[in-house]
Amino acid sequence: MIDRRSLMLAAGAAAIVAARPASATGQRFTQAAFDAAQAAGKPILVEVTAPWCPTCRAQQPILQKLTAEPRFRDLIFLSVDFDSQKDVVRALNVRSQSTLVVFKGRAEVGRSAGDTNAESIAALVAKSI
Repeated sequence: MIDRRSLMLAAGAAAIVAARPASATGQRFTQAAFDAAQAAGKPILVEVTAPWCPTCRAQQPILQKLTAEPRFRDLIFLSVDFDSQKDVVRALNVRSQSTLVVFKGRAEVGRSAGDTNAESIAALVAKSI
């Protein structure tokens, strides 16, 4: 049975997460969402971003356009905050913000760091489908 204090703590944590959107396009990375997408064999794009990063900002319109394409309709797009989600950054073996990692189910199929070229980002994301 969940007590009132636990409910209040959970609601407070949810409000903090909701108040801090990770990116203009991806949903905030959670291990549960990532695990579920991998178990379902989904194509997954993980972006590691930071609000102060100019390269990340340059990637945003490219990623928005790509994820709106019909061929990526099943793509699970998860966004990791480089500054506040250090455990995830370490687990993904990411060294810097503006890193994109793509998975086809459980298998990592590609990654890039600092890329702002629309064609090469599209080619990277296409590896996931």
